[in-house]
Amino acid sequence: MHRGHRAIGAFVAALTVFAATSGWAAESRADCERDFSPRSGQAGKDVIWVPTQEDLVMAMLKAAKVTPDDFVIDLGSGDGRIPIAAAKHFGARAMGIEYNPQMVQLAQCYVRVEGLEDKVTIKQADIFETDFSEATVLTLYLLSDLNMKLRPTILKMKPGTRVVSNSFKMGDWTPDESIDHESGYTRAYLWIVPADVAGTWTFEEEGGQHAFRMTFDQKFQEITVTTAGEGAPNVKEARLRGADLQLTVVDRNDRSQTLNGKVEDDRIVLSGRLNGRTVKYVGRRS
Repeated sequence: MHRGHRAIGAFVAALTVFAATSGWAAESRADCERDFSPRSGQAGKDVIWVPTQEDLVMAMLKAAKVTPDDFVIDLGSGDGRIPIAAAKHFGARAMGIEYNPQMVQLAQCYVRVEGLEDKVTIKQADIFETDFSEATVLTLYLLSDLNMKLRPTILKMKPGTRVVSNSFKMGDWTPDESIDHESGYTRAYLWIVPADVAGTWTFEEEGGQHAFRMTFDQKFQEITVTTAGEGAPNVKEARLRGADLQLTVVDRNDRSQTLNGKVEDDRIVLSGRLNGRTVKYVGRRS
């Protein structure tokens, strides 16, 4: 019996030490920082760590229109403030990917203190060797050359994915929106991953006789359209945002009309009013 009591006592003591060193028993952020407190400017794997200001975190997530239906992934998540804010204030599921194991442990402790373990995961990993394709919102605070290294992967993500970068751009990929800091200067940028529409598509009218071709020239979300064939609409302007396509066309009476479409892999459905009637066209990539 005495030996059993000693064994139990040793187990409890070991568990207490583990709790103290792992943050498991932490009740506040101060407890989490007992063994490691990060400092702005400390060296990281690819960049130094500089925390994103809390008001900019909120502005970035608001610009991305984060909802409880989203899965937010933050690349180089540091102390986890963006994933935590996404879950705490917007109800989203979130993941932080961070290389520094001390930062990971700190962020995981913050998650536990905030009671967000069911919504937030902090993963120790290399962002360049990790699959983040399931994200509906991607956030990052890297350098321009690192953004460019990630850009081909980002452009292959699902159309409509929102990408928000603190401070640094993506080369010649023009942002869909600039996010201004309260100080009055731009501090973050938003992109919507565009669908791939480049090439020639053949459209047929549902319940009608018209068939025509549309050729899309594409540079990221910027597109121009040329049409050919009898009954082809005269396209004056084209806009692509994620998988949503909007064409401003001119009818036979020289009136501007709008055709709205959705890109679904190798299929585009366009619908709207044209020449006084409701039309629907289904296009397939030639």
